Amino acid sequence: MSLRDELTELGDLFRAYQKRPEPDLALLADLQERKARAFLTWSDVSCDVTLRLEAKRAEQAAAVIRRQHQHRTGCVPDGEEPGVARLLTGPPQWEYVRSVLTHVAGHTPLPGAEARLLVLMLTLRTAHSGTGNLVGQDVNALGLTDPEDLVEQLTGCGWLSLPGTVGDLLASRPENPTPITVPSLVPGKDGTGPFTFGRKTRPKLSGWAQRVVSDKKLRKAKAPAGARLLAVTLATWTDDVGRLGSGGRGVTLDALTTRVPVDADELRDLIDRLTAADWLTDAALTDTHLTGRLTERVLPLTCPLPD
Repeated sequence: MSLRDELTELGDLFRAYQKRPEPDLALLADLQERKARAFLTWSDVSCDVTLRLEAKRAEQAAAVIRRQHQHRTGCVPDGEEPGVARLLTGPPQWEYVRSVLTHVAGHTPLPGAEARLLVLMLTLRTAHSGTGNLVGQDVNALGLTDPEDLVEQLTGCGWLSLPGTVGDLLASRPENPTPITVPSLVPGKDGTGPFTFGRKTRPKLSGWAQRVVSDKKLRKAKAPAGARLLAVTLATWTDDVGRLGSGGRGVTLDALTTRVPVDADELRDLIDRLTAADWLTDAALTDTHLTGRLTERVLPLTCPLPD
């Protein structure tokens, strides 16, 4: 490509970038680096010092933008703090969370979003050994319509095992937690269970989910279980800057309702609730997709999708 063609194409690319609905800092840094190379070549050909200075400014702009992108995505050099300090710190933990959500979507023994949320939280509490400890507040804080009845249904169908009554569980306090067992998560004779993460990772994943569902603005709004389940789900379905879906292209409704089992009207209501709670912004629901982004304040809770 000739220098003239390169400069013409760069001009077109910069104008196209300015029309983008969302910023892409990695792309912009690439364009600035390409501009720096082109202007340096132009300077050599024309012996114009001002063009060399322009090339230097483009190099500096590229470096600044690249660093901004690295800080936003958490991909910064060793020893530096990322711009978004995520509660779960890297792709392996993000994939572990997604693996639990996928498992729960296929193994919740009762219908509905409330059962799905409770099973998710109990699965994360017992994922490594099939056993764990629970207190009443862990269940009562989930926005369930009738916590006692739902736990009764889970014990009645054999999915959950308690040493005493459901009332005892719901009344238990941190100084005297209730031991619980999820038989389907107890490792088999070969010592393996449905998940690959280890004993030290499990409480990190559980703590992350607890932070999401007990988000202060969701609590203040008395968000129902469905809204909290949607919040957990969307937190694992963003790109590195919080846009929904890979590359910000949104989430298909077929995939979303597999994770959040509600009808279209209820989904719209839950989206409105998350928007009002400053969790979701620019949300647009069509017949096929949900697009939008998570707000800046909840980016630390996101688990970005692979590029």
